[in-house]
Amino acid sequence: MIHGPTDYIPPVQVEIVEKRKLIPLDENEGIYVRDIKTGRVRAHIGSSYMLTSSEELWSKELPAVVEELLVKEVSSGASKGKQRDQTRVVVYKAPHNTCVQIYDYKEKRARIIWGPDLVMLGPDEQFTVLSLSGDKPKRPHVIKALALQLGPDFMTDVVIVETADHARLSLKLSYNWHFEVNSLSKDAEKIFAVPDFVGDACKAIASRVRGAVAGHSFDEFHKHSAKLIRTAIFGIEEQTGKIKNRFGFSQNKLIITNIDIQSVEPVDSRTRDALQKSVQLAIEITTKSQEAEARHEAERREQQARGHLERQKIQDEAEAEKARTSLLALQAESASVESAGQAVAEAKARADATNIESEAKVEQSRLSAKAEKIKADAELTQLKARQETEIQHQKALNELEILRARDLAGIESSKFSRIVTAIGANTLKEIAQAGPQLQLELLKGLGLKSFIITDGSSPINLFNSAGGLMPSQMPQ
Repeated sequence: MIHGPTDYIPPVQVEIVEKRKLIPLDENEGIYVRDIKTGRVRAHIGSSYMLTSSEELWSKELPAVVEELLVKEVSSGASKGKQRDQTRVVVYKAPHNTCVQIYDYKEKRARIIWGPDLVMLGPDEQFTVLSLSGDKPKRPHVIKALALQLGPDFMTDVVIVETADHARLSLKLSYNWHFEVNSLSKDAEKIFAVPDFVGDACKAIASRVRGAVAGHSFDEFHKHSAKLIRTAIFGIEEQTGKIKNRFGFSQNKLIITNIDIQSVEPVDSRTRDALQKSVQLAIEITTKSQEAEARHEAERREQQARGHLERQKIQDEAEAEKARTSLLALQAESASVESAGQAVAEAKARADATNIESEAKVEQSRLSAKAEKIKADAELTQLKARQETEIQHQKALNELEILRARDLAGIESSKFSRIVTAIGANTLKEIAQAGPQLQLELLKGLGLKSFIITDGSSPINLFNSAGGLMPSQMPQ
């Protein structure tokens, strides 16, 4: 390959096989590249790419159903009906609350993409296509999809049942469902274990409903249809005896949370007519019973009104007697209050005088204590000031004494320095050496090498000890 921009004039022996251009790619776009020498196919994603001399674009074939589903997913009207470029990396947008299973035929393993996310197929990967049941009643292979909805959602089915007295009924049931799984679950791949979870769930529920309805008569089922169907599907808790609120499929983590019985219709025309007659008869009976109940209710209300009137008369008389009793009690109370008022006033005046006198004594005691406290605080402050003054005076004397000693030491040091300077270093040397030199000359004159003075009780051999004091060679 010769990379431009350049001018190239091919010789006669050269044949130009192909002209290639840089393939522009976005970060979410890619191409399939095949190595001609090794046959290896890879996907290049995220940056523009120029094929080398040993590479070529590779076309990825997809099943027809996958191609059809990918075309349906295209959102823009301009690109609808457009043929897919098979050399481009297959891209699929997994919607929110969905998941997509991708199987790698080379690695022989599957991976699950949780939406919302962008799915990009490798060269050896394929979508797991979901073939679900649809319509009412459910028929298999009606719905094709690449993404599995996780719910909550609902599905509707029509079930034909037969009662114990051979009455065939058509039940229209709606189920609320969801998958109890998330992206962190260890067994998340179980949700793809059942290819048609809709048909499987509807068949399982319909089987339970048929079994429950077959054990009851038409009249009994017509009266308690909701309870019988919910009990058949959800079951009953052993401890409380109440109907459960969920029905789970352990194979694929599907949970049924609610059942709505939308309609119950007889299949046989004779049963339908009998049901209409029984309904009309029930309506007539209900109407008559309501009329009788209304009549009895009117009579009961009339009797209640009469009783209430008599009761009100008795209550009014009792209230009048109660008022007269209260008046007499108030009169007696006012007389007692009037007689006791003066005594109470005098006692209150004496109590107030005693209270005022006590408060005055307490106030006097409080002021005396406050005066004593002020006096003690003043004496303490005066003592503290005197002690601080003495401390400062003593500190000043100590500082003067230290200054005097420092000055005397400086004077002595200066005096000694001047004396040493006046005498001179050589004179001091001669003075220091005069004693030992004189002793040495004396020993030489006596002919002694050394001597020692002792008391005789401790003899010591210092015969040759003077050798250390005299030089090895005496000056001539």
